[in-house]
Amino acid sequence: MILNRVTVRIRKHERGLVFRFGDYVRSLGPGEYRLWARLRSKARAEVEVVSTLKSRLEHPLMDALLKDPDLAGQLTVIDLTQSQRALVWLDGRLSGLLGPGRHVYWNQPLQVEVERFDIKSLRFEHSLVDQVLQLKGAQDHLEAVSVVPESAVLLYRNGALVDRLGPGQHVLWKGAGQLGYRTVDLREKTADVSGQEIMTADKLTLRVNLTVVYQVVDALKSVSVTESADQSLYREAQLALRAAIGGRTLDQLLGDKLSVGLEVSKALEARAGEFGVKLKSVGLRDIVLPGDMKAILNQVVEAERKAQAELIRRREETASVRSQANTARLLAENPTLARVRELELLKDVLSGTKATFVFGQGDLAEQVRALVSGSGDKA
Repeated sequence: MILNRVTVRIRKHERGLVFRFGDYVRSLGPGEYRLWARLRSKARAEVEVVSTLKSRLEHPLMDALLKDPDLAGQLTVIDLTQSQRALVWLDGRLSGLLGPGRHVYWNQPLQVEVERFDIKSLRFEHSLVDQVLQLKGAQDHLEAVSVVPESAVLLYRNGALVDRLGPGQHVLWKGAGQLGYRTVDLREKTADVSGQEIMTADKLTLRVNLTVVYQVVDALKSVSVTESADQSLYREAQLALRAAIGGRTLDQLLGDKLSVGLEVSKALEARAGEFGVKLKSVGLRDIVLPGDMKAILNQVVEAERKAQAELIRRREETASVRSQANTARLLAENPTLARVRELELLKDVLSGTKATFVFGQGDLAEQVRALVSGSGDKA
């Protein structure tokens, strides 16, 4: 049987893979090859031309291809275990993020560089982390967690706490275990303990409102010691408030509300520390009396105010009489001072009048007094 030859041309950016009866035989570099036509028959043998411009080589018979030393020398093989990942750079440009498995790249025409990572460390830290996150498929291997300044995030792996994430962006590897997050708010909060009906020491039932301002300072304690630090602090405030009100009479309570807040604050402080919470302020906001008690208390207050007003009036009268008595004694003991006082009184009497007086001999005060009394008789 006569066999014809055919020409196979492999360009510089191509390679030829020769198969016979479906088995890989060898590779062909750039150049021109003349093969028997029968060898070109798909029934027996064929040449598969692949382009090296597509940097990543994928083939179902990769195991057989890599056993060829000549072909293997033209390839970069990246073999990654379950706990490994890799960044691939082509000619200095970030190309892709690789997961577990075998990945094969042509060495030419692009230069291949590889960065390997162990995901057991959990955190992914890189100078180009933002660019890496934008790579296609990066979300399959990486998880970005953003933490705002007013909060903290507790990181758990397989149910165990492994780290506390502060403000900023944190990038973590997926596949290193089951990850969980717990966000804790570190801002100041206000707990209003409202509508508490409490009996005083003198058996009066009051409705009391308390305000507690606090802040979480230990994120781990706030989620590990108690199910909810907010609810636990609220319940402790209720108990402390009942103890403080129940140990005082109504008069004591109304006379010094500030001491109630201080007592509640002191009682709460130790328990709040166990929850990882710091108290900022505690204050008794309102005390609501029953309707009948409010009316009685208003009457008592009104009576006290009237008594105080009467006492002040009498005190002022006494002071006035005492002042007058002192003035009379001074005038009796000092005639000159008495004459000055008489002249001052005459000045006050004659103020605003338009009269002209001509005085003769004798006492001036007596003459003025006579004139004034005479004017009054004439009128």
